[in-house]
Amino acid sequence: MWCRPGRGLPFAHPLLPANTSDGPAVLVDLSPLIAATTQWLTRAYPASGGALASALCEVQARQAVTVAAWLRYPTQMDAALVGMAGPGGSARLDWITGADSDGGQDPEGDAWRTWVDEVVASWAACLLTDAELAGLAVTALADGGHTGGTPVEFRRLIAPDEQDRQAAALLRHPDLLAPVAELHQTLLLDRLGPGQALTA
Repeated sequence: MWCRPGRGLPFAHPLLPANTSDGPAVLVDLSPLIAATTQWLTRAYPASGGALASALCEVQARQAVTVAAWLRYPTQMDAALVGMAGPGGSARLDWITGADSDGGQDPEGDAWRTWVDEVVASWAACLLTDAELAGLAVTALADGGHTGGTPVEFRRLIAPDEQDRQAAALLRHPDLLAPVAELHQTLLLDRLGPGQALTA
């Protein structure tokens, strides 16, 4: 079921027209998935500080999730398929981390959680806690279809400064993120190529 923008979701849905020769409406990009998974990470591992720290933490989470999502779904067809099938939701992630939820008291308020992608969240956690792996992942994006030949800046992910690190102290803490990162770490290493499991 498609949820209307503004009804508990932190984004609008970029949909194709409902009635087209290509069949039912599908997501034409990964924006809803990226927005929801970013929100899950920043709520599970909030910023250390005020408004500026929150903004810096969110940027780092979004960059990690974007890289992870583009690796997981490298083509527009992949993005369309996950849009139709759904990314799976945050249920297991919530259980593992004890992330905040209202326990089903407000289904509309929690609707964004259905757009969280567990694999993408796990891969993002890996990238946030391993700078070398993050660099390999960003380099690997050149093989996908999302960047379209346009340079994309992921500096705060691959080369965070001290202010970035302080703001995202929880978000980048290896021990705290380990339960999430380990869920699908092997799949990420396989995606990045043979031998990465030995060097990462």
